Amino acid sequence: MQNRWKALTLDDSAATPLYLQLAQKLSAAIHAGWWQASEALPSERSFCDALAISRVTARKALDILLQQGLITRRHGSGTFITPRLEQPLSRLTGFSEMLTAKGFKPGSVWLSRSCAPSTADEAIRLGLSPHAEVCHLKRQRLADGEVMAIEFSTLPSVYLPDPFAIENSLYAYLDLQGHSVVRALQHVRAINATVELAQLARIPSGEAMLMMSRIGYDAHNHAIELTDTYCRNDYYDFVAELKR
Repeated sequence: MQNRWKALTLDDSAATPLYLQLAQKLSAAIHAGWWQASEALPSERSFCDALAISRVTARKALDILLQQGLITRRHGSGTFITPRLEQPLSRLTGFSEMLTAKGFKPGSVWLSRSCAPSTADEAIRLGLSPHAEVCHLKRQRLADGEVMAIEFSTLPSVYLPDPFAIENSLYAYLDLQGHSVVRALQHVRAINATVELAQLARIPSGEAMLMMSRIGYDAHNHAIELTDTYCRNDYYDFVAELKR
């Protein structure tokens, strides 16, 4: 904790107001991993005592982080670091693989798994014959028990004969079957949550979400996965590195 406080040292002589200094340093510390997802922050009084600042300064700094979605206040419990995922747009990874790499515990709540003839849209997007059989997967995607996204996946039955064979990671299953997804086309756009999506994601109806639509291809350039993922915008960030 002492190292954490050192990282938050403020400069009284600087032109930047103390509350902005604290907000900036706290934000940097959170992104650097000094505080982990779902971990409790010290109380406002602790910030005041450790940094020799007023209660107003501490509160204004925390209010900024609250507006940025970096922290969450729980009535009667305190202030906690909001779990957030930063997914690079330049790298193809499965949800479980990405979470594990970032230190989260991935999880799923299966909502439905079934096989049926493909719709016209599914057949076109996956390059299938009309009414070819596909498997539909619908689930909540969790990180450390928190619902991060709602996922709808469609795969040709030739690649997934039994939808109940998947335990947690779809990509891990496909790897074991020799049908690895090696590239994908992905589109991201903003939507407003429907009543159903809002209930499943535990957010207010109409709230903004990020919809990620992906078509995954195997090494033979066959489309084997069509996935629409509806991500909570308070927990999810997409990051792209740009070079000139």
